[in-house]
Amino acid sequence: MGSTQEGIDSKYDRNIELKAFDDSKLGVKGLVDAGLTKIPRIFIHPQHKFGPLHSHSNVPVIDLQDIKSDANLHTKIIKEVQEACENWGIFQIVNHGIPKRILEEMIEGTRRFHEQDAEVKKQYYTRDFTKKVMFLSNFDLFQAPSASWRDILMCIVTPNPPDPIQVPSVCRDIVVEYSNQLKHLRYTLLELLSEALGLEPNHLRNMEFAEQGFFTAQYYPSCPEPELTLGTKHHTDLSFVTILLQDQIGGLQIFHENHWMDVPPIPGALVINVGDVLQTVTKGRFNSVEHRVLAQHEGPRISVASFFNSAFPTSSRIYTPIKQLSEKSPPNDK
Repeated sequence: MGSTQEGIDSKYDRNIELKAFDDSKLGVKGLVDAGLTKIPRIFIHPQHKFGPLHSHSNVPVIDLQDIKSDANLHTKIIKEVQEACENWGIFQIVNHGIPKRILEEMIEGTRRFHEQDAEVKKQYYTRDFTKKVMFLSNFDLFQAPSASWRDILMCIVTPNPPDPIQVPSVCRDIVVEYSNQLKHLRYTLLELLSEALGLEPNHLRNMEFAEQGFFTAQYYPSCPEPELTLGTKHHTDLSFVTILLQDQIGGLQIFHENHWMDVPPIPGALVINVGDVLQTVTKGRFNSVEHRVLAQHEGPRISVASFFNSAFPTSSRIYTPIKQLSEKSPPNDK
């Protein structure tokens, strides 16, 4: 038995399997559509990477209703943001100003793109990261030890978004509308984060901490063997801040107090992640959170992650601690 397995392993060429998957330009959904019942070897993750699970979660939920008109409420919200960024690195916001219909249509637009005719979708498949609109599966497909069970449509939001004609027609209108909504929300978040750090409201905006941005419209197909893989491997975001829209299927988890914890979907809410850049410029006062997405039998799961001032895909900006914070407080050695 052992020699037979060794023989099979000696004939396996991971690079050939990776290239065949990438050359298909069909992504993970193409595998599911083909009817496979066992996941390809390139998607299998070492089991020790899955870690201890404590599914109950108290991720903070912050209500932004009347934040502009009620001074006492404004102060309370700033305190909640501060505590969430220091203790969790993540929180959810409700009554944030983006209409529910736009959130729902962005989820459906993502679904329409990924579920459209494969030959049409193939036209957008690329690994040319200079493009403003691109479809692919796994940014790091050829570098990561294991692939993730998801497909991605990426689009630049700011400062130079694509001409609308470059955006796939099945989701063009909602991509443009959602991108415009994000541009307003990012400034609200920058003001909240500035005040939570004890700075003037426009401090982070004036430092241009949200002038570069893109989103990934993510599609996680149902998985025949979810216990062997992940929808997204554990990581922290390279961004300043991430705004996540997710559907109601669930699967997002954070690593908190040495356990993986669910981030349950809330209708109409957006998830806000502290990114590595924000952790760097605050000297660790605000902490970037490690997170992952589970693969599941149920699917597809759909989410849209918007990254502002990310080090990916093209930024070369170097970030250093904010001077005013360096003068005020010692670094957090977490």
